[in-house]
Amino acid sequence: MKRFDLRHLKNDFFLRLEEILDKELEKEEVGIFLFEVLDFNNVQKSADLVKKSGNTLLNSLRFNEVDWTIVVRKETARIAQ
Repeated sequence: MKRFDLRHLKNDFFLRLEEILDKELEKEEVGIFLFEVLDFNNVQKSADLVKKSGNTLLNSLRFNEVDWTIVVRKETARIAQ
């Protein structure tokens, strides 16, 4: 399990989130991501990004007044059927 603090990126954390999911988490590893919610649409956008990337969103919750936390498990490569 790894923790990633993306709060310093403000609303521009999506590219970094995608990069971490793609390159920095091992298969089946869980990542905890903390980001600042300046726009609540970013909560849904982050969930959509996780789904689009083929990973599993395990939890999404408000951490405090301005910060949000998502917990993501990186999935193994899917076998083509």
